[in-house]
Amino acid sequence: MTTLALLVGGGPAPGINGVIGAATIYARRRGARVLGIPHGFAPLIGGDLREVRELQIEDVSRIHLLGGSVLQTSRTNPLASEAALARTLGSLRTLGVDHLITIGGDGTVHVARQLFEAARGRFTLAHVPKTIDNDLPLPAGVPTFGFETAREEGARVVAHLLEDARTTSRWYVVVMMGRDTGHLALGAAKSAGATLALVPEEFPSGPVRLAAVARIVEGAMLKRLALGRSHGVAVVAEGVGARLPEHDLPSETERDELNRPRLSALPLGDLLAKRARAGLAELGLDVSVVAKDVGYELRCAAPNAFDIEYTRDLGAGAAAALLGGASGVMITRQEHAIVHVPLSAMLDPATGETRKRLLDISRPTYATARLLQVRLEPADLMPGPACDALCAAAKRTPEELRKRYFE
Repeated sequence: MTTLALLVGGGPAPGINGVIGAATIYARRRGARVLGIPHGFAPLIGGDLREVRELQIEDVSRIHLLGGSVLQTSRTNPLASEAALARTLGSLRTLGVDHLITIGGDGTVHVARQLFEAARGRFTLAHVPKTIDNDLPLPAGVPTFGFETAREEGARVVAHLLEDARTTSRWYVVVMMGRDTGHLALGAAKSAGATLALVPEEFPSGPVRLAAVARIVEGAMLKRLALGRSHGVAVVAEGVGARLPEHDLPSETERDELNRPRLSALPLGDLLAKRARAGLAELGLDVSVVAKDVGYELRCAAPNAFDIEYTRDLGAGAAAALLGGASGVMITRQEHAIVHVPLSAMLDPATGETRKRLLDISRPTYATARLLQVRLEPADLMPGPACDALCAAAKRTPEELRKRYFE
């Protein structure tokens, strides 16, 4: 009996269980044995395979409705050393694995490709891309699974904060998960009708000064005050924090294994809230500003209908691909058809790492998002009622405001 195994790497995303369930059902109905490997690559590297279990249809028939991962997940890296890679391959051989489905984001894609090449045909491999960041280089218009649920849940949180801000006459600075890209921050902010959304892609390449970002937030607050509103919600993608120069970071900033600032621990919201509050205080304006991080609460939400259907297609498609003879591919759904993309196509030839899909700010959807936001723009300081209201609120001349916000 041919054996198909599944494992999950990286952070959680809504819909993981849909992939596991559909792949298991498809493979079992075609006579394959199915193994669930818990905790990602960790047991394969350690050689302790006691928790690996055989999956039956009755085990997975309803799991597509659940958040999280019934197989759990981990970031354990089998490429950390040649010995770790060898142990991983040895464990898969011990388990009798003929076909392997990996589920994960950019890091797991990289591991899957290296593992496939190192196996030299001892098993076939298909990867199912998942991340709430939506930053894997899939074709235009094709989201990574989990993104749509996370966007929906994120929009719900922002909508609640908008109502709280109105009720209590305060501002929230919301830092939204997304690593290097602004897909999730903009998607949630636009859907909820947030006052302002800032994404890393809108800034020129190179470092982004904290003072420049804070001035944009402060300017939006001033414009709202000039309109007679003392409340709002600014959504900032955490990737903006990744662009801050070293001298803008707190000295105690936590670092990852590559000595980069750990974005989940960077108090970007607090830094922006403090600067915006202080900047308005210079103008004699007292505004209540509260920082809020949003991200972890989105990753294990129960998937919405889109992600349930999507992941069941991907899971069945991955099993069908492997049992049909394909290997070394990423499974995508395009125009409602399953399309295999070679893992090598995901690489950035300059770095050898998985390519990032950045938010395309040249598209009309981004222009619409900007139009619907409240931002202080140079045109606001041209002679007219808007300029008069801003100058009255700030007790400054147009020239002084231009120098403060646009020079």
